This record gives sequence, C-alpha cells and structure tokens, in this order.
Amino acid sequence: MKKKLLDIVRDKIRVKHYSLSTERTYLFWIKHYIFFHDKKHPVEMGKSEIEKFLTYLAVKKRVSPTTQNQAFSALLFLYRDVLGIDMSEWNIQSLRAQERKRIPVVLTREEVQKIILNTSGIYNLIISLMYGCGLRMNEVLNLRIKDLDFRYDKVYIWDSKSLSDRTLPLPAKLKQRLQVQIEIVEQTHKMDLAGGYGAVYLPYALEQKYKNAKKEFKWQYLFPMNNLSKDPRSQEIRRHHILPQTLSRNIKSATKKSNINKRVTSHTFRHSYATHLLQSGIDI
Repeated sequence: MKKKLLDIVRDKIRVKHYSLSTERTYLFWIKHYIFFHDKKHPVEMGKSEIEKFLTYLAVKKRVSPTTQNQAFSALLFLYRDVLGIDMSEWNIQSLRAQERKRIPVVLTREEVQKIILNTSGIYNLIISLMYGCGLRMNEVLNLRIKDLDFRYDKVYIWDSKSLSDRTLPLPAKLKQRLQVQIEIVEQTHKMDLAGGYGAVYLPYALEQKYKNAKKEFKWQYLFPMNNLSKDPRSQEIRRHHILPQTLSRNIKSATKKSNINKRVTSHTFRHSYATHLLQSGIDI
C-alpha cells in the first residue's frame, strides 16, 4: 500500500530526530498549504504557489513574521528534504519574512529574587536552577538524574541547541535541594515500577540498543510530571518531564505577583544570568 504524503513527511522528520513540536508544526503547515490549493499535490506546484500561500498568511490572516517563517520552513522541508526538488533557481529565501530584532529583557538581581520567592515547590527549584546555571527551558526540563554529579559539583548538558555538550558548575545553594528532589523522584519511580510502568523516553536509538535502560533510575527525568501520560509517538504509558507550557504559566504568575512590569519568559533568566556575570567582572 502506497504511503500518504503526510506519513512520508512524518517519517522523514523522525529520521532527522526533530522534536515532536516541530513535527506537529510542519505537518500543520504542509496540510494547510495543500488544502489552500484545493488539495493539489505539492509536486505539481512550485514557487508561485508557495508565494501565494505565504502572501495569504501575511495579508489575509495577518500572522506574525515568526509564524510566517514557520510555514516557510515547513514548505522548504517538504520540497527539499521530502520531495527532493531542487529549489536553487526559485530564489526561495527571498520569501522569508523579516523578523523584528528585539533587545533581550534583563532582570535585576532583586527582581530575579522576587520572582523566585513568588514560586513554590518544584517550580521554585526549576527557576532557581535555570538562573543559577543560565539554562534554556528545554535544557533544564530535559535533565536526567545521571546529569547531576554531586562529587564534582557539575551539571551535564547533552545535545543542547547548538548540538554541543557542556558542563556547568552546580550552584552550591541548590545542592541539598536537588538531592532531596532526586530522593522524591526515586520514590515515585519505585511506585511506577510496582504498578507495571517506570519507563521513560530515551533519545535516538538508545531504547533499541539498551533494552532495559528506559526503566533504569539514572535515566528518569529530574523534574517529572505528577501523572503518567501516553507518549504520542509510541503510545506507551510513561512519566514525562514537566511541560514547557506549565513552567511558562508559573513564571508568568510569579512575575505578576512580583509586580514586575517586564515581559518575563524562561529565557529572561538566561539573559539575566549572563548580564549579572558580566557585571561581576567574570569573562563569559
């Protein structure tokens, strides 16, 4: 049976190890593009149809430049990586929307402290670690038990945004709290195993290479969700890490309680961390 185009796209995305959010975004825009042109197959279309679609998004739907470029990237992936069509003569890059360059928001040390004090429980610890190490949201949420080395006071970051690994000093003030967090995760993991669960997502082909690793304690997320959930790709019941949306919601709530009139996101703590190091005379 011949595979449908969107299934081929999905397979190609997974071969390239793109994130689930990227997969959903690309599939959404490719489907939208096809329906916009009355279900015409993409191989029968080209630059003209892409331009019409992006113009429709910008003029009629009035989407932001970022959203327009998401759609552009999805179509670029479709033609170049899935259909194998040479786009060099299309001058396709000219269709990208020019995005506004924003000055990063930086918090003072007092503002950071206020926000942290207005969070509680696990979110207080996550934000403290994010600021204390200058971590991106995905980096802190994807931390596993094995990524903390208390003997050498190191935090290990694997496959970051730049696809490079790095180590960071473990903040001394958070050491005891992180050890307590690990004990909590261990108790939760034991209950999951007793209930016939206990598996966790493993990157790339590690699950096939190490059959039992997904249930080992060292691979469990440092900041797991309260409840088990179904993996949307494998359909396996697992305990995933806290969702980015949940962390963002807690940051927004804490910022409001702190009466800080700045647009604060998870990345703001990374910018603030770097700025405060520079202010202290540390060469970063």
